[in-house]
Amino acid sequence: MEYARELHRRGAALRAGVGSGLGRCGRFVRQPDGMSMRAMAVEFPEVHGHPNRLPFEGCLTLVDVASDKAPSGARGHRVVLTRAAAEAALPSLMGMAVDYKAGWDGHDARQKCGIITSAEVDGRKVMVAGYLFARDFPEMEARVQTDGLMGMSYELADAHVEDMRASVWTLTRATFTGAAILLRDKAAYRGTSFRLRRAA
Repeated sequence: MEYARELHRRGAALRAGVGSGLGRCGRFVRQPDGMSMRAMAVEFPEVHGHPNRLPFEGCLTLVDVASDKAPSGARGHRVVLTRAAAEAALPSLMGMAVDYKAGWDGHDARQKCGIITSAEVDGRKVMVAGYLFARDFPEMEARVQTDGLMGMSYELADAHVEDMRASVWTLTRATFTGAAILLRDKAAYRGTSFRLRRAA
């Protein structure tokens, strides 16, 4: 009975957008410029000096903006991810892995080097944060710490294209299945970014 009560309490907290312990929280914020921001996060207990958690943050993609080039799997089409699709898909980003490919020019879903723990649509940017597995991938830190050099690219499943005949595909629904860290000039969106976050 106590377990059932706790599940009910946590469910109510999540529906209200309040995180409690190890859980998920979401929020909606209306900004002064009329743009809205939606955010979600999975909360982990703090472990000071954890050797395998290296915090990162980055811009995963842009919404309502055509990509600079065709993403992998788009059959040569540039794409637009709508704001509504991105906001609806935020929960699917929680707990998904980040990966990298040798050469830093694409995706390798088997080279999972970190985890996404928060995501938000802020203006036209889908911002993410999480941890790299620094102890498991010691070569990562030196490579990705150069500000302005690295970007990100999303991985999707179940994407719905509004009109397959259009020269630029508009994605109105999708599920995020992960993300890649790569050189910005290799990403479909050159406006993406990736950087390490140092503890205060």
